[in-house]
Amino acid sequence: MGVVADRAFQVNGDTRAALRLALTLGVRLDGAGPGSGRTERLFDTLATVAAADLTAARVVEAHLDALSILEQAAESGPGSHVDSGNGRTWGVFAAEGRGTRLEARQTESGWRLDGVKPWCSLAGELSHALVTAHTSETTRRLFAVDLRVPGITVSEGSWVARGLAALPSGPVDFRGVPAEPIGADGWYLERPGFAWGGIGVAACWWGGTVGIARRVYRDAGERTPDQVGLAHLGAIDVLVTASGQALASAACAIDDGTATGAHGAVRAARVRGLVARTAEFVIERAGHALGPQPLAFDARHAQRVADLQLYVRQHHAERDEARLGALLLDGARGIAPW
Repeated sequence: MGVVADRAFQVNGDTRAALRLALTLGVRLDGAGPGSGRTERLFDTLATVAAADLTAARVVEAHLDALSILEQAAESGPGSHVDSGNGRTWGVFAAEGRGTRLEARQTESGWRLDGVKPWCSLAGELSHALVTAHTSETTRRLFAVDLRVPGITVSEGSWVARGLAALPSGPVDFRGVPAEPIGADGWYLERPGFAWGGIGVAACWWGGTVGIARRVYRDAGERTPDQVGLAHLGAIDVLVTASGQALASAACAIDDGTATGAHGAVRAARVRGLVARTAEFVIERAGHALGPQPLAFDARHAQRVADLQLYVRQHHAERDEARLGALLLDGARGIAPW
């Protein structure tokens, strides 16, 4: 993983370099998607990239996730085969937002997309994306879209984030844009890999957390820490180690077939919740341990903290905890989960 870490570190917020790395890893990890028997390698790669540079991780994770989705679609039968290679860079635009809606309609010349899709990361630089759109009031379907065709307008100037600043994730307007259906209605959300992809994102959060934890560890080794400094280091180690073990266990469960259905959804919610809490905790304790100096004068550390604070907000905090609670009650059938 040393070469991967070095290349990711060199990205340093450069999205074009991140896209080149994503293409390289897409070829290197071909066939190593979740459930392939090599899921732990995938998660390790994502974490390694994220520990070095979170801009690189955000781009790589989305590209690899799209490739995995296309592979799952081809294997499951529904939908047509879509060429994912030939230098194509992929994103996944599946978020929903208040006041925006993307509709898909079938015409004599094929499917067309109309409306606005929020949270479209790097839409102006990617060549292709997998996009969810409504085919009815209650049903969504996944589509492959060439982002270079007419009818697509990327919102400019709306992204003001200090974290992941080079990765604008604003809304995109679609007007009569041709799209290729991937799977049947509802397939994207119902497939086993939906929960697995969420764990892959958590692997990136964990890697970014490791990057911050390493800064604390390095600082402790450069001087003789007092008891409080040792307590910060020990507390960070407990949660970082536990989260890493949870990711490794999840990878094994995905590959042995025990992380499907409700079991997969519960495992994904647990892992994402644990890693998100770990990230927030480590950001706080690193601030206590290091003080303001690295946030003010260490550009890579300050950027990593800002990037991770935004990235981990893909976890919906108490709302995702409530969803986990509902899953436990729905699947427990009167038997306690612990």
